Amino acid sequence: MQTVQVNRPRTGLGHLESAVLCVVAGATRPVTVAQVQGQLPGSPAYTTVMSTLARLTEKGALTRSLDGRAYRYVLAAPAGSIDDAVTARQMRRLMSQAGHRDTVLARFVAELDPDEERLLTDLLAHARAADRESSP
Repeated sequence: MQTVQVNRPRTGLGHLESAVLCVVAGATRPVTVAQVQGQLPGSPAYTTVMSTLARLTEKGALTRSLDGRAYRYVLAAPAGSIDDAVTARQMRRLMSQAGHRDTVLARFVAELDPDEERLLTDLLAHARAADRESSP
């Protein structure tokens, strides 16, 4: 496996999480816990690597698929966009915890500056157009 540099995310990932992301990013196909463990410096315990991969999946940095009895992991987004994927997952999680999502969204929109409003409008229009194109 080739080593790929993943910048330490601003989203609060620790050193082991960053190292695990580097291993997964450098893989040419989905990887197992044992494959990741074998590439990490310091020989962390299998269960430590397994827990770290599960945590990164929960944070939105990785996705996993079941292959027999083991999971295989891949990046949830291109290496340079992992911060964005993790932040988006955090935002979604916060939204799901809100008592009144409409009120939270309204407050969020009210605090956007004009450039952010245009960006959000453009993104929503693009998403709607993509949905229309994918619908039969």
